[in-house]
Amino acid sequence: MSATIKEQARFDARLSKEQKQFFEKAAYLGGFRNLTDFIILSAQEKAMEIIKEKEQIIASERDSELFFDAITNPKKPSEALKKALEDYNAFISNSK
Repeated sequence: MSATIKEQARFDARLSKEQKQFFEKAAYLGGFRNLTDFIILSAQEKAMEIIKEKEQIIASERDSELFFDAITNPKKPSEALKKALEDYNAFISNSK
């Protein structure tokens, strides 16, 4: 088997006749080659939307935790930050 051929898996689903006709109409009107292409693309788009939304929520929660931890447990300023403050204060004093 060639390395460029993707391994495939089968997915079966039962639909009512009305659902199948409805999806076939959408596939036809959407210019899809067949019902399978329509179903796979539609499911893939919805899956990507759900995953993206959930990953954003998780990242947002993590960011919130980091932010509130930094506020409630601030770290002491590093030597570089102290030096930067001294340089800034010296600059401001000389600008007046």
